[in-house]
Amino acid sequence: MTTVRVVVGGAVLDRGRLLAARRSAPPELAGRWELPGGKVEPGESAPQALVRELREELGVEVEPLERIEGEWPLRPPYVLRVWTAKLLSGEPRPLEDHDELRWLTPDRIDEVDWLEQDRPAVAAAARMLAESVNPVDCGERR
Repeated sequence: MTTVRVVVGGAVLDRGRLLAARRSAPPELAGRWELPGGKVEPGESAPQALVRELREELGVEVEPLERIEGEWPLRPPYVLRVWTAKLLSGEPRPLEDHDELRWLTPDRIDEVDWLEQDRPAVAAAARMLAESVNPVDCGERR
C-alpha cells in the first residue's frame, strides 16, 4: 500500500488578484500555468511547507489562510491540496521551476493555460476574490 504524499499549492491573493506561475520544467509541463508550491517534507505541516516553498520559489513571505476544499491527483503517490495565502512581504520573482509570473484579477483568470489539476482550486480562489467585499479578505496588504 502506497502512502499518499501531499503537494501544497498556494492561491496567493493580494489586492484582489491571484498569482499565477508558468512552469519552466519538466518539459511536459513547461509553458503551462499553476499555483506555486511544492512537496510537503517529512515532519512539516502543509502550511509550513507552503511558507517554505513560496520563500524558495518566489522569494516572498506568505501567511497561509484556509484550505480550499478538495484534493486533486498528481502522478502517484502525490495529491495536490491548495491553501489561500496572504502576501506579507516581498515582490514575487520566478526563482525555481518557473519562468514567468502574472497577477490575475477574477475576470482574467482564464487568460492563461492552467494545469488541469489546478483548475478547480483556481476557480474557487477566483470566486472568493469576486465575492469579497472586504479587501483584507483578499490578502490586501496594509
